Amino acid sequence: MRKHALLFAVAFLILAGFSLFTGWAAFAVGRMGGGWKSLAPIWPFVLGGVVATGGLAGVLMWLAFYSANHGYDDRVETDSSFEPREGP
Repeated sequence: MRKHALLFAVAFLILAGFSLFTGWAAFAVGRMGGGWKSLAPIWPFVLGGVVATGGLAGVLMWLAFYSANHGYDDRVETDSSFEPREGP
C-alpha cells in the first residue's frame, strides 16, 4: 500500500509542476508580441481540429459498440467435422 501512495504522490507532484510551468508559459506568451490577439486567426482551425477529432472518435466508438452489440464480435466455433489427414 505504501508503494502505491508514493507512486500517487510522485505523479501528483509531476502534474502539479507541469501545470505550474504551463500557467507560467501562457502568462509569459500573453505578454510577448501581440499577446493573445495575435492568436485570433488560428482559433477557427483549432476549433475545427477539435470538432473533427471528437467526431472521428465518436464514430469509431459507435462502430465498436455497434459491432459488439450486434454479435459481430462473437466467437465462432470451429467445424468439428473436419479432421486432418494422417501423413502419407
